[in-house]
Parts: sequence; C-alpha cells; structure tokens
Amino acid sequence: MTILLIYVAIFAAAMTGYSLVRGLFTRKHDFTSLKTVTFGDESAVSSNRVASIISVLSIFLIWCSFTGSTLVPGFLHVPGPFVGKASIAYQATAPDGSTDDGIILVDVHQASEAADLAPLDAAADVGFARDRSLDMVAWRSTLISRNDLLPDAPEAVITSVDGRPVTPNGEIEIPSGLVRMTDKGSLAFEPAKGWQMEPIWLPAPETVVARFIEISKNGYQNVTLWENLSWSLYRVLVGFFLGSIVGVPLGYAMGLNSWFRGWFDPIVEFMRPVPPLALIPLIIIWFGIWETGKISLLFLAALWIMVIAARSGVSGVRITKVHAAYSLGASKWQLLTRVIVPNSLPEIFTGARVAMGVCWGTVVAAELVAAEKGAGKMIIAASKFQNTDIVIMGIILIGIIGYSIDILMRMAEKWLIPWKGKA
Repeated sequence: MTILLIYVAIFAAAMTGYSLVRGLFTRKHDFTSLKTVTFGDESAVSSNRVASIISVLSIFLIWCSFTGSTLVPGFLHVPGPFVGKASIAYQATAPDGSTDDGIILVDVHQASEAADLAPLDAAADVGFARDRSLDMVAWRSTLISRNDLLPDAPEAVITSVDGRPVTPNGEIEIPSGLVRMTDKGSLAFEPAKGWQMEPIWLPAPETVVARFIEISKNGYQNVTLWENLSWSLYRVLVGFFLGSIVGVPLGYAMGLNSWFRGWFDPIVEFMRPVPPLALIPLIIIWFGIWETGKISLLFLAALWIMVIAARSGVSGVRITKVHAAYSLGASKWQLLTRVIVPNSLPEIFTGARVAMGVCWGTVVAAELVAAEKGAGKMIIAASKFQNTDIVIMGIILIGIIGYSIDILMRMAEKWLIPWKGKA
C-alpha cells in the first residue's frame, strides 16, 4: 500500500508539474490545438512520451529505493532494517524476591556479512542473570531461552526489559527493534525491519543485472538463456500461425454466410470466455506434456480471438462501400478481395496483437507445468530454489519480448494497412 501511494503521488506531481511547465513555456499550433472540442475525441489524444519516460523512471526509482540499491544516492532510500549492535538490558527476579540485572548483546548483520562479536568478560559477570552475546541476520527474529540466561536460578523469571516491566505475551519497543515475551517467559528479539524489502522477496536492480550477465554467459541448469527464450518464441509463433490460418477464414465465413455463423457461433461464444490455462489439464490428457500439447494449447488460445476479429472485421465494413462496388459491376470475388478483405484487415491486425499477447502469456504458463526448455521452465525452476533474482529477470525479459512483438506488429500494421482510420 505504501508503494502504491508513493507511485500515485509521483504520478500526480509529475502530471501537475508537466502541465504547468507546458502551459508557461510552450504554445502548440498544430491540428489538435485548433480543434474546438478535444475531450472525448480519440484523434486528439496521443501517448505523451514525457509521461512514459517519467513512468518508467518512477518505477525504477521506487524499486531502487525499497531495495537499498547502490544505483541511487542513499538519501533516496527508504529506511532500511536495523543493522549493528543492539544492547538489551533485562532484570530477573528469583523466587525469594532477589533481583539481578543482565545484558544481551546482539550483533545484527546482513546475510552476506559475517558476525562481529566481541568476547564477554566472564569473570566480571556475577549473579544469576548472566550476560550473553549472539548474532542474527537482519529481517529475522531470535528466541532467547530463559534457562540459558539464568543457569544459577532456573526458577527465576524475567520481569523487565530496559527498565520497563514485561509480562508473558507482552512486548517492549526499544530503539533497535521489538522485544517480545512468550507465554512461557522467554524473550524473542525482532530487529526493526524498516521499509526496505528483503532481497529474498525483491532483490536490487544491480543484483538482477548481474544474474542476467551470469546466465547469459553460463546458462541455467545446462540450458542457455537464449535457448530458453527461443523455444518459448518458437512455440508462440507456431501456435499463433496455426490459429490464424484456421481462425481468419472461419471468421470470414461466419461474417459472410448465415449457415456458417449459426453453426459455429455457439462454439465460438462458448469457448471465447474459457481461459486457455483452464484447458491445460485436458490438453495434457489428450496430447501429453511435450511440444504437441503446448502448441495445441497456443493454437486454441489464438483461434477464438482470430475468429472473432475476422468476423468483426467483416461486419464492420460500411454497407455504402458494398453498394458502391456492386453498382460498379463487381463480382462476389471482387467484392471480397477489393472491399471486404482490405477493410477488415485493421480489425484482424488488432485481434492478432491481442492473440499474440495471450499466446505469449499462455506459453509461459504452459511451460510452468512441464517443459525441458523455455522461459517459464526457467522461472519455475528458479522459484523452487528461491532465486528471486532469476524469477524477476525472467519476468522482465518476458515483458520486453512481448512489448517488442507488439511494437513490431504495430509497425507492420502501419506499413501494410496505411488506410486504417481513413474513410
């Protein structure tokens, strides 16, 4: 929730600041600025590149701040966990009412660092409340056994910590963290965790980059990184291609012929809302866990989207264009190739972009189930060993590849369908 609030605050501040600067120092005189109505006009709204850059930088900055990254100055870091020496003073009371004081020295260090404990002077430690030193890792908690502290008076109980009384199931807050007493009278110390994320949950960006370089050179579990990514991309392209060559003609048939539409419409509308991941168990039973099963799943993921896109493209052709073609003596084949196909291509390309995104997400999930190679297999294998840096690296690579595919399809759409959006 804290991260979300910070992100919303950055968004609001950036938008307000950009609007003020733009209003003071720039005056646009383009087609959009001359319009009398822009709110609600899609043609007047385009992606603001400055906002995109700030958005990416904000996410990166938040990531660095909440992981203590060395890529940003220290003053941008949120408070981290307590690391250092903690001194916990306690008082124990024996059954006869006598009391004795002791000190527990705790060296809290990062998991990658070694403990630095100075030896205690045993000769100076008199009484039944003994001093003790121990080490622990940041973000963890440690239990202090009562009998270990009071060997000379096992019936004694700890009654106060740092001069404040404590009872079973109570807790005392000290500058370095929190001291809790269990229901049996033992003490547990939990150092302050701060706001930063523990590396096992969210590693710093430089850790992910270092892991990327390492796996790029040496691979992971005897498979190179590029081999994993290429197998995933190969499965997506084959599944998408098969889904397209079946889905597009079927969509055209449903858009042009009432019998085809009546026959296949119940099937398409029934399968359309079914998530591809729900089909994984059935695909495994029918086709097994190897390539045939994965490609069949991707084929089904793309099929229904392409059918609907092609059907929608045919239905969206303006009837005035059809009448104009017939009035000029066009045959049905000419109408199909010269009017219907060109005017339906924008809808089909939009569906293709959606289908590629669905296939890319589906192949990763399919590889989580059973695969020898693939991005999903790499992620699930890393998660079993709590290699969060590899998991995040895989997620980032999947996102980059998916975004790159979408950009390539947009470029192809502009090149192949220059008439999109024109009457």
